[in-house]
Amino acid sequence: MEILYWTGCAPAFDPRARDIARAIVRVLQKAKVDFAILGKEERCTGDLARRAGDEALFQELAIHNIKTLREHRAKKILTACPHCFTCIGKEYQMFGGDFEVVHHSQYLWQLIEEGRLTLTRQLEKSITYHDPCYLGRHNGVFEEPRKVLQAAGGAPVTEMPRNKEKSFCCGAGGAAIWGGNRQGEKINTIRVEEAVATGAEVVASGCPFCTIMLEEGVNLTGKQMVVKDIAEIIDEHTD
Repeated sequence: MEILYWTGCAPAFDPRARDIARAIVRVLQKAKVDFAILGKEERCTGDLARRAGDEALFQELAIHNIKTLREHRAKKILTACPHCFTCIGKEYQMFGGDFEVVHHSQYLWQLIEEGRLTLTRQLEKSITYHDPCYLGRHNGVFEEPRKVLQAAGGAPVTEMPRNKEKSFCCGAGGAAIWGGNRQGEKINTIRVEEAVATGAEVVASGCPFCTIMLEEGVNLTGKQMVVKDIAEIIDEHTD
């Protein structure tokens, strides 16, 4: 296989995240990428366990996943989740797991640059982009998502005041997606208000947890804004 698609926990359990996984698969098929998934052999990377303080569970999952990836001789691993991206690409190294991991925004831009993926129509709505914490601040991936979105929209992304290194969290990080903030205004509603203030019609992200949280924020605020993952936008504008 050319690439192993690590689907992650979110698409395994959340219907909204499942739409993102399906979009990624369709895009890979359009680009004629030889890919595979682990299916039932894939376990959680352990990111949420480690953030929540269960280091023993994290290490157990890490060691199991490293063994599985080695058995399948995974040369390059694709993931749409910045948490999986960080865990497998960086944190597994302390247990001997040395893998090349690429985020789907990076891989989509590579496919577009190589001419393997051609956008047949442009998005006619204005876009703003939400930088996921673990993709941006933790890994410095800022440009590829914006290049992909510009290719789809034909115009630069409309930026929120808090972007790139100074982006604002969606509210899911640190295992908070399971508990959230219990006092004051919800983080995801604050972020949605910032996105709406740009005047953009679509807020795009590159993280399934961010997409889930932003959609919840839209519903809670009653704002008229569409939330899309980068892969969904590309899927809708390619044949």
